Amino acid sequence: MSGRAIIFGVLGLFFLLAPAQAGGYIEPPYLEQAVAAGQLPPLEERLPETPMVVDMTRPGLEPGRYGGVLRMLMSRAKDIKMMVVYGYARLVGYDKSYKLLPDILEKVDVKEQRIFTLHLRKRHKWSDGAPFTSEDFRYYWEDIALNGEMSPTGPPGVMRIDGEAPLFEVIDETTVRFTWKKSNPFFLPSLAAARPNYIYMPSHYLKQFHKRYADADKLEKMIKDLGQRNWVSLHFQKGRQYKNNNPDLPSLQPWVLATKPPADRFVFKRNPYYHRLDNNGRQLPYIDEAAIIIANKKLIAAKAGSGEVDLQARSLQFSNYAFLKQGEKRNGFKVRLWETAKGAHMALYPNLNATDPVWRKLLRNVDFRRALSLAINRHEINQVIYFGLAREGANTMLPKSPLYKSAHQTKWAHFDLAEANRLLDGLGLVKRDGRGLRLLPDGRSMEIIVETAGEDTEQSDVLELIHDGWLKAGVKLYTKPLQREVFRNRIFAGSTLISVWVGLENGVASFDSSPHELAPTSQQQLQWPKWGLYFESNGKRGEAPDMEAAKELAGLNKTWRNATGRKEKEEVWRKMLAIHADQVFSIGLISGVLQPVVVSNRLHNVPENGIYNWEPGAHFGVHRPDAFWFSEK
Repeated sequence: MSGRAIIFGVLGLFFLLAPAQAGGYIEPPYLEQAVAAGQLPPLEERLPETPMVVDMTRPGLEPGRYGGVLRMLMSRAKDIKMMVVYGYARLVGYDKSYKLLPDILEKVDVKEQRIFTLHLRKRHKWSDGAPFTSEDFRYYWEDIALNGEMSPTGPPGVMRIDGEAPLFEVIDETTVRFTWKKSNPFFLPSLAAARPNYIYMPSHYLKQFHKRYADADKLEKMIKDLGQRNWVSLHFQKGRQYKNNNPDLPSLQPWVLATKPPADRFVFKRNPYYHRLDNNGRQLPYIDEAAIIIANKKLIAAKAGSGEVDLQARSLQFSNYAFLKQGEKRNGFKVRLWETAKGAHMALYPNLNATDPVWRKLLRNVDFRRALSLAINRHEINQVIYFGLAREGANTMLPKSPLYKSAHQTKWAHFDLAEANRLLDGLGLVKRDGRGLRLLPDGRSMEIIVETAGEDTEQSDVLELIHDGWLKAGVKLYTKPLQREVFRNRIFAGSTLISVWVGLENGVASFDSSPHELAPTSQQQLQWPKWGLYFESNGKRGEAPDMEAAKELAGLNKTWRNATGRKEKEEVWRKMLAIHADQVFSIGLISGVLQPVVVSNRLHNVPENGIYNWEPGAHFGVHRPDAFWFSEK
């Protein structure tokens, strides 16, 4: 099947091809006054020539009404970026079956998985009414990605195949083309990501901050007035589409930031030029405003349970479920339990790039990683923390994935203290101190600090249970919570020995999904950040992998990228999963933990049984919150 057929074959699952009947548009009351005053053109002039029309007759959906404010809680002001995640307006996006289809784009032509022709919607506009055209793509590519000052390492890794960037062409005002010499199956998924690959920018707004276009004196004044180092840092500050923290930055999302940081309540107002309609002629989103209220993370469950939100999942844990249920009738909401799709709800990551030479050698020894995994009583964790409702095992594919193999779930993931001790003895770690702790080859006691992002008590509770098993194997575990940026920077630098985080983002992958998570491809991979950075920077930063298994995974990932047939892709996946199961590069603990979702009784079109996942899925994004709506009562 061609790339084009893959995209267009699924349109009927969520969207209709035909626009609403001309003249049948229903203006949002929220904007009527601005239209009457001439501040905005009428709806039919604000929409693209062919708007995306959402089929509201599908099971589980019903046509909505305009109005309301959607209240949500976040623990940090920087989390206002989640409105970009939840809004989920993408060039191409996933539907609920995790198939790709055009969204902001009208269509995509794909040839040989290496030539991508992107067709924009004619007359599509940014949130400030300026045209969204091929110039916004050209500006990004030539003035950002290929600008040595803006992008010292060149275009992002996903835009390079074997180190080579694509040929970029502007075909006309609404058509652009990217051509690689070899196939790039990562390109379209990167556009649909929770944190998307932005290959376009609002050039009409950002050119005032770019050295090539701005008046030099005006630019220098702005740099000084805003306390920036130079024009590059000024441009970054003003143009971060994902960070979503500049109210002046034009957007294509359903709701646009209207509150200037800093604040403890951020309001997002409907985008007057948003490209989606329902099939009754109402422009989406149905809801006029979204409000993000910043609250102490420890209080979010309590506030959600007291009815202070309309939609909430972030910062809610499974352990909050019983408490939340108690507030349902009194405070007018329902608590739903959605499935999660990560390879592990929680996993330990031995840092193979640790700078301590003694620990690095040990962490790179597969028998040491296996021993740590065998010394964990996952059944106890499941019973004590998750009431026996989770799935015990390694960080791998879930049963819903066609690539699932039960042997991978259990390999080196059962509780066997005797075997753990035998493996540690076999490594020569037989000497112990007065506390019974094993001694490292240099005489230090085997004390491991497991670092966490410190954002909830769940990780600490699980680590406390792991502590007991490891202690019986002669290993002392200490837990160290850190602020998230410090947590990641310490791992990147090699200061951290072991960290705890979630498992594989996509635990329901198919052979067509990229297996890049299983190979060193990103600095964000906590088990080998320096190897991942080496890949991301095309060898300019980080370190080249120097373990045979990691090299093999990198080679297999490249083989999958160049594969054309299903059989070859599936074989690559199975080899990579088998290597991971045997090598225990991450120590999965538990999976299948259900996610509580608080939903106001007035909020409609929120799935009863949804999947809450970051990648793919963008949490609420794949469920299209722009189609959620409030009833009056």
